[in-house]
Amino acid sequence: MIEVRELTKSFGAVKAVDHVSFTVNKGEILGFLGPNGAGKTTTMRILTGFMPATSGTARIAGFDVFEQSLDVRRRIGYLPENPPLYTDMTVVEYLDFVARIKDVPPEKRAARVDDALQKTNITDKRNEIIKRLSRGYKQRVGLAQAMVHDPEVIILDEPTVGLDPKQIIEVRHLIKSLAGTHTIVLSSHILPEVSMTCDRVVIINKGRIAAVDTPQNLMAQTRGGERVRLEIAGSEAQVREALGDIAGLHMSSTEAIGSSGRVAVTVETAPGKDLRGEIAARIVGRGLGLYELRGASLSLEEIFLELTTEDPAHKPAA
Repeated sequence: MIEVRELTKSFGAVKAVDHVSFTVNKGEILGFLGPNGAGKTTTMRILTGFMPATSGTARIAGFDVFEQSLDVRRRIGYLPENPPLYTDMTVVEYLDFVARIKDVPPEKRAARVDDALQKTNITDKRNEIIKRLSRGYKQRVGLAQAMVHDPEVIILDEPTVGLDPKQIIEVRHLIKSLAGTHTIVLSSHILPEVSMTCDRVVIINKGRIAAVDTPQNLMAQTRGGERVRLEIAGSEAQVREALGDIAGLHMSSTEAIGSSGRVAVTVETAPGKDLRGEIAARIVGRGLGLYELRGASLSLEEIFLELTTEDPAHKPAA
């Protein structure tokens, strides 16, 4: 549904987007992650026809973004970081206006507006003047305008900005409900939101793609992806003596648990190598109490920091 090849955008000597390539399948939700200034918003603006690229190609629903811009715009809904609202209009007037400029047939406009109001849970605000709404409700109106013409592709730049926790959950459920019938690209700094909402994740840093995969695969394949966390009755020295010569095992952290005589230990192994049985046998064989042993992967937040942080002091412990 979306195909991006070697997309580049330069501002003078600075490359905001540097030979970016990725695809999005029909009905998929793609998360777009990166620190501030990474190139996320620039990429979205290019895909939506808001600005031209310096080089490269982008196609949406088979249409070239640069050569067939009007055909592309008919097939996308876009919510920029700051919603494009006409605040002197009522909510329903504004959505009807958007439906008109998006060429929704007259006989379908009222139904499309009602559907967008219902999906974003703002039906009770339909006759409110937009400037009188809270920021959270304005964000919902922005979401409604992105979907009022029932587009094939919906591009959302930080869609939960300004929403309270309850509203964030509602928007998350809304986005997931749109998958399958719509293709969605979602930019967000809220990492749990991405891991719970998106089918795949693109991590971008300094204008270049750092990783593309499912959240689950990223957690499993990134360095240190196989971890085991333990709680053991004994000293750090005893634990190191018991586990120190296991091939392929690295003890990354130990921490005493108060005055209980126990230590919390995290060990790492090569991806795909399961040493839990050998670890348990060593601990028990030394007469130490094993209170907990569980596998744990890197979180999406740790992966994000590992791929986008250059300062070793701010990287996850290895």
